[in-house]
Amino acid sequence: MAIGEAAIEENLKQFLLVLSVSLSVATLPQIFSWFRHIPYTLLLVIVGLILALVDVRLVYLSPGLILSIFLPPLLFEAAWNLKWADLKRDLVPICLYAVIGVVISIAGVAFGLNQFAGISLTSALLIGACLSATDPVSVTALFRELGTEKRLSTLMEGESLFNDGMAVVAFGFLIALSLGTAEWGFQPILIQFFTVVGIGVAVGALIGFGISYLTQRFDLPLVEQSLTLVSAYGTYLITEDLGGSGVIGVVTCGLILGNFGSRIGMNPRTRVIVTEFWEFLAFFVNSIVFLLIGDQIQFAILRENLGAIAITVAAMILTRAIAIYALGFVSNRLANSEIALSKQTVLWWGGLRGAVSIAKAIERVSQFTKSRRIDCYSLRGSIVYATRTRIDHSSFIKKVAIARR
Repeated sequence: MAIGEAAIEENLKQFLLVLSVSLSVATLPQIFSWFRHIPYTLLLVIVGLILALVDVRLVYLSPGLILSIFLPPLLFEAAWNLKWADLKRDLVPICLYAVIGVVISIAGVAFGLNQFAGISLTSALLIGACLSATDPVSVTALFRELGTEKRLSTLMEGESLFNDGMAVVAFGFLIALSLGTAEWGFQPILIQFFTVVGIGVAVGALIGFGISYLTQRFDLPLVEQSLTLVSAYGTYLITEDLGGSGVIGVVTCGLILGNFGSRIGMNPRTRVIVTEFWEFLAFFVNSIVFLLIGDQIQFAILRENLGAIAITVAAMILTRAIAIYALGFVSNRLANSEIALSKQTVLWWGGLRGAVSIAKAIERVSQFTKSRRIDCYSLRGSIVYATRTRIDHSSFIKKVAIARR
């Protein structure tokens, strides 16, 4: 009993330390004007890198921690604030970027690593899948700061919400393929994709509509706020247990509650309270996640994989350009989307990688080590790739966004 209490006390101290450092760093831009030129998420990663450089490890960032605790509120908050009318208008380009764009990204990164870095095709495909999901948190925050038009945020957030699910499906299939539990072929991939996505949509819709009609029966802001929190985590956990995509489930639930449930079951005051609650929770979670991302960097692995890192970053930038401009052209022709080249340029450089990439990169390291089929160090190196890409892109995004304004 004493050992258990000591462990709980130690974990609590670690959590409070991480919370204190992350929130302190996140508030620096509000206190010192010079720091306002740096997105706060990037600032958190930099501080984490400095801590890693002096070998100060705040806490072990397990994939279960990211996927089960940090990811649902981030996804729900983005889906809650995404208006269906805006999403419907740009549904064609968002789906093209989220589905075909992920395939292009995986193929491009895998080709570059296999041909120029000498990494096996299986490992290269897994690294490509790890890094295919975009995370526009810092970019959309920059858009709000600069006052850019809403459509850019809708395109970026919509793509990110849906390509998370596509990337998780691709990663899971490639893992199963490498371990010999899945067959390569178009039909198995298609069946798994629709199964995983279908379960996610079904569970998310069931919980979303259920909570929506439930909140019609009473007017208790704190209870309704709590129900949205329960729905986010409950949807993720139930969907994952049923073999579906928790990401798609949470996104579906968030879209329904944000666009339908908040309208029929909440009064204006409650909607404001719930929205502000989720804004704070997203800020809170992001502050912790991005600090720990920087703190998890292993500089020994960084030095050993500099060549592969450079190839990966180049491949990601190139494939992102191909996906955005080619699919933007297709969308403009087929759906008359009217996405200007200037907007496509912002979307190109806004394709940053973050929490989902990090979680997938370290999710199955123990399995890979046992099977000896996957280069464990290359996969761990993709954590560095994801963070490095975020740092490399951010300064350019601001220049392009300012030009757009």
